[in-house]
Amino acid sequence: DEEEIRCLNRMTYDFMREYPELVRGYCYLNPRNPDTMEELRRGIEEYGMSGVKLWVATFCDDPLVNPIAEQCIRYGVPLLIHAFYKADGQLEFESLGENVENLANRYPESKLIMAHLGANCYRELRPVRDCPNVWADFSGSIFHSDDLAYAKKLLGAKRLLFGTDMPGIAFHVSWGQWMSADFTPEEREMVGWKNALELFEGGDKA
Repeated sequence: DEEEIRCLNRMTYDFMREYPELVRGYCYLNPRNPDTMEELRRGIEEYGMSGVKLWVATFCDDPLVNPIAEQCIRYGVPLLIHAFYKADGQLEFESLGENVENLANRYPESKLIMAHLGANCYRELRPVRDCPNVWADFSGSIFHSDDLAYAKKLLGAKRLLFGTDMPGIAFHVSWGQWMSADFTPEEREMVGWKNALELFEGGDKA
């Protein structure tokens, strides 16, 4: 609910203040809440958060998301979308690759991050292959050892981002995926941090 979201975002902000050189936060939002746009303003303008996170309150291409996407464009911040295909147990409003594609095409100037490689990258990355404003992180993707090789083939290393999904997935699992993937040294740096640096900061800081 609204109070819980305000509390969680405030906790994230407190964590950011405690470790300002290490931690940056996303502003978590529920597009159905009446105070969503004010919470977005607070997160970016007052808390200095680096992006916005949507989970499963709505599909990401629901019209309720439009004002959020538009404001993210104005702020120049990425919108991180939980996208997760399940053969069984799909949540009611759990976004898939086609939903991300719809939002990306609706707002080509937006910067969208599709989390988890969509869970089943062989199914979910294809819809966003031709959407240059969509990046994919591999947080929480422990299902196939060759997921990253396929993602690189489909999207290119330039559109892949390191991710962990802690505490659900241990950091060393994602680290091992990144280190063992078939990347050149340059691509490993791109996926590990350079792509994120460019996405969040324009690549102007080391």
